[in-house]
Amino acid sequence: MIKRALRLAAVPVLISLFVTPVRFFLELAGIPEVYIFPVGLLWLTLALSVFWGIRLSAEEHPYRLLLLSLVFFSPPSRLPVFVLWWITKTWGLGTHYDIFDSWDQALVGQLVYGSLVQIIPGSVLGSLTLAIKRHRARPGDGIPSSGTG
Repeated sequence: MIKRALRLAAVPVLISLFVTPVRFFLELAGIPEVYIFPVGLLWLTLALSVFWGIRLSAEEHPYRLLLLSLVFFSPPSRLPVFVLWWITKTWGLGTHYDIFDSWDQALVGQLVYGSLVQIIPGSVLGSLTLAIKRHRARPGDGIPSSGTG
């Protein structure tokens, strides 16, 4: 199960390594927040959770696999945010990443709190997706799963 969760999280971690710098440079370019807000880790996590909820519905322990995949995905995806905090703080760039005063605050804030901000809503949304998908797939419950009844 651990290997499967690591495989599921691998590509999304790579995607996150590009999403965060893109948002950073859009912010530096002066693009209004309303336009760059959707370019972020929370939205990526929510989309990923729905995708995993659909994809994992036939697994033996889908909820555990979903949560484990989110746990493997989230902290590494936060590393670029921590690096961008340091860059913003060092050079006084004034981005939204500059919300912590010290290294320990940034580490805890980004890697612990930031990870929980991804894992908790992601697991809720992914679990709801899984529940709906699994309910629709149950044979013999009188509800057609394909909608072609």
